[in-house]
Amino acid sequence: MKHETVKVQCSTPTPGKKPTRILKWKYESISAAIIKILSARANSGVRFSELSGLVENLIGDEVMKELGSASWYTTTVKLDLEAKGIVQRVPGSSPQVIKLSDKASRGPQRAI
Repeated sequence: MKHETVKVQCSTPTPGKKPTRILKWKYESISAAIIKILSARANSGVRFSELSGLVENLIGDEVMKELGSASWYTTTVKLDLEAKGIVQRVPGSSPQVIKLSDKASRGPQRAI
């Protein structure tokens, strides 16, 4: 499968950390999967430790072959979505649980 080589910048909510640039098709694949997963579990959220495996199952083998490290890309895109206010950490959760933010739950959001 041929993909474009355009890159997007992924921010992080951690002050002082430099943004990371990844291929747009990878960002779009992962962000769409994360949002779909969190939408399906809107009430409970998802443990961050489980998110990568859920993303892998959702995007399928063909995309996984070209993606590389699902765990690394899931973390990078999750941090960007968090920095944009689309996803949020559930306060006081340990291990970390994430869910769609109230802002994202109110209506459609563009991930990029």
